[in-house]
Amino acid sequence: MDVAAAPGAMTVPPARFGATLPASTASGSVTNPLEYAAPAVNTAGGPAADARPALASERPAPPAPQFDGTAPSMAVPDPVTTAKCIAWRGGAPASASRSVPTEIPVAFTYARATHAVMLATPSHLEDFAVGFSLAEGIIRAAGDILSLDIMRVPDGIECRMDLAAESLNALTRRQRRMAGPSGCGLCGLESLAEAIRPAPSVLPGGHVTWPQIRDAMKAMQDAQALNAATHAVHAAAFWTPADGLVAVREDVGRHNALDKLTGALARAGIDAAGGMILLSSRISVELVQKAAVAGAPILVAISAPTSLAIRAAAEAGITLVGIARADGCEVFTHADRVQTQAQ
Repeated sequence: MDVAAAPGAMTVPPARFGATLPASTASGSVTNPLEYAAPAVNTAGGPAADARPALASERPAPPAPQFDGTAPSMAVPDPVTTAKCIAWRGGAPASASRSVPTEIPVAFTYARATHAVMLATPSHLEDFAVGFSLAEGIIRAAGDILSLDIMRVPDGIECRMDLAAESLNALTRRQRRMAGPSGCGLCGLESLAEAIRPAPSVLPGGHVTWPQIRDAMKAMQDAQALNAATHAVHAAAFWTPADGLVAVREDVGRHNALDKLTGALARAGIDAAGGMILLSSRISVELVQKAAVAGAPILVAISAPTSLAIRAAAEAGITLVGIARADGCEVFTHADRVQTQAQ
């Protein structure tokens, strides 16, 4: 998809998978929201650079916010850290080292007030900030964020945002704060009803076949450069029948990975109704809620869904596919979207 050609969109180069880019800078400079930014690590066996052609689509993108950062005093950490260890192999210990994912507190602030602090991998932070804001209902579109600065601070990273007046007023009325570890997506809620709030209904969407699901999951796995280096992160991806794998985002937290993906799509003006969201994790209700906010009619994961996730997907009109592996998959809701052959 040539987001650079869309009216009002950010000026960015065409998306290509396998490219090696630096991690998000603390200056908040804009990079291609769909470009797969693989960390500078050994990813032997992964996809070759420029193996995927530039994406193309006729869908126009709405205006996207232009993020101008502030010069930092400290650089944002690399998403991969080298850790020394004692490795036991063949029954004997030896000094060794291993690449592990960097985990750091990331604060989302609006009008200089902290709303949430998450533990996350410091990559694609602009996408993370936009996707989190959408998933939490703080904004309705990426353009509701008037400015976004990625700031390195002594205790972590601050995603400092200024909102349009309507969004800021609504957030002020809510006055909700939360602090969540990387494995949690419901911390800080004030009632049980909030935890199972109905997900928005999605549009009908198209159809896919089992071979397409299988190939999409394989493509996501091949594009997980950070996981190839560390074997310790989750991924969320977006795939369409026309374009194949459009974007992949990785993080130590599965909720964070999906927020990053949602933010990338929103910043590029891509309608998720045209494809599938793919996950490298189990499917819990929060992930269904986030997928519904993104507008994806099909949600596919390598592991099983929870009972509440199945209920939420059924009510939202989402086709929920679990246990999607090389030998098959299981469709739990709205199975009519998965067909034997492409239409």
